[in-house]
Amino acid sequence: MNIPHTQQPSVALLVHTCDRYQFLYPGFSYFFNQYWDFNTQVKYYFATEEADVDIPHFTTIKSGKGEWADRLRYLLQHQIQEPYVLYFQEDMWLNKPVSSRFFNQLFALTLQNHWQQVKLTSADVYKTNATPQYIEGYNISKLDNATSGYLMSHQVTLWEKEFLIQQLHKGEHPWRNERKGTKRLKKLNPDIYHVDYFSENGQSANNNNQPQAIPSEYHTVSVNSMLGSTVQPYITALQQGNKEQQAYAMQLQNHYQNHLTHDGSEKPRKEDVFKKLKNWFKKLVK
Repeated sequence: MNIPHTQQPSVALLVHTCDRYQFLYPGFSYFFNQYWDFNTQVKYYFATEEADVDIPHFTTIKSGKGEWADRLRYLLQHQIQEPYVLYFQEDMWLNKPVSSRFFNQLFALTLQNHWQQVKLTSADVYKTNATPQYIEGYNISKLDNATSGYLMSHQVTLWEKEFLIQQLHKGEHPWRNERKGTKRLKKLNPDIYHVDYFSENGQSANNNNQPQAIPSEYHTVSVNSMLGSTVQPYITALQQGNKEQQAYAMQLQNHYQNHLTHDGSEKPRKEDVFKKLKNWFKKLVK
C-alpha cells in the first residue's frame, strides 16, 4: 500500500507515567531505543507528574499531581498539540522490533478515515469482525462492542485526542476509568478498530492475519507496584550490556527477589482480618 507521508507528525507518542514508578524509566528507555523504529512519524512525549527526567528522543512534559484521569486530560488539553495520540505506559517494555512502515501507513489510514480508536494489542476479551483492509499483512478488524470487554483500556492504542479526552471523567483512577469507561463506550457504541500489532505478555492474535504479519511484542513488567516475573528476560538482556546497564540489572534483580515496590519500599503486609477486628474491638472498650 503506497500512502504518502505527511511532513509534520499528526500523532503524538505519549508515555504516560507516574513519579513513583521512576525506577522503571531506564528500562523502558533502553528497550524502546533498542526495538523502536525512529522513522515512525510521531512526536515523542514522556509525561511525568513533577519529576525532571531526560529520556533520549523524548520531550518531557508534566501533568502535576492529581488523579489518573485528571492528569492525562491536562496533558492532552494543555501539553500536546497533535490531533492523535499513540498511548504507552512506562511498564510496557518492548522485546521485538517495530516497523515504521506499518505505523506510518496506519497513521495515514486513520487520518483519512477519521478513526477514533485503534487498539493495537491482542487480548482474549476482544471479539472482532474482519474488514477488507490490511496493512503489512495485518487485518484492520472492527471490534464487536456488545461481546467484547475493556472497550476502554490503557494498553497501546491509537486515539483521536478529542475522543480520548471525552473518556476521561474527573477524578477517575485507572481501574475505575477502564470499568466505567467501558460501560460508557458500550452505550455510545462507536466504531473501534483492532490490529494484532503487539503481542502483550505473549497473547496470541485475535484476527485472521496474513502469513507475512509478524507481530511486535512487549511485556508489562509491573504488577501491583512491584516487578512481575516478566521482568526476568529483560534483566538477562541488561546483564549483557555496559556497566551502567549491568548495575541497573542488579537493582532490578534486587527489587524482584525482595518484593520491593518501585519506590524501594517493602511490600505492604496484609493485616489478618481477625486481628483487625480484635484491634477494632479493643479500641471500642478502652
